[in-house]
Formats: sequence, C-alpha cells, structure tokens
Amino acid sequence: MHSSPVPGSVQTAGRVREGVRPSCLLLGPWLLVGDLVRDVRPGESVRVTGTPQPNLMTTCQQGTPLAVTFLERLAGGPSVPPTAR
Repeated sequence: MHSSPVPGSVQTAGRVREGVRPSCLLLGPWLLVGDLVRDVRPGESVRVTGTPQPNLMTTCQQGTPLAVTFLERLAGGPSVPPTAR
C-alpha cells in the first residue's frame, strides 16, 4: 500500500524487516529513519507517513531513506514488552 496524503509525503504499511545492518529498518522499498522509529523492531507491523530523503547518506546501503513523521503500530506483529526495548 503506497499513497501520498500530502504532496511530497508517502504513506505505507507492512511488516518491518531488518536490513543488512541490525540498526537498519526496512519497510518495502523504504529505509525508515528518524526518532519515531527508534523503538521499532523487525517483525512489527506498522503504518508510517514520511518524506522521502533520497539524498540522505546512511550506512545502511539499502532502501530509500524515509524520514518518518507519523508511526502507528498495527496488530499482527510480535508483542514486545516496553521494558524489553
């Protein structure tokens, strides 16, 4: 699911997967970046809105960086207790 609710922004949802580097989180073609994804773990199902940042340099070397401005956790992902984060 990919849509653009605001010009220049992207909304997408799905299950987060780990990139080649453990600190890299991917959702479809997107590399999720920003403070809002700090506690997200691979395997979680999320819906995000963000702004593509194709010129942002990262160490992940995969995915197009998406600066996340909204994040919603969805049912269906693993349950991670807040103390385990």
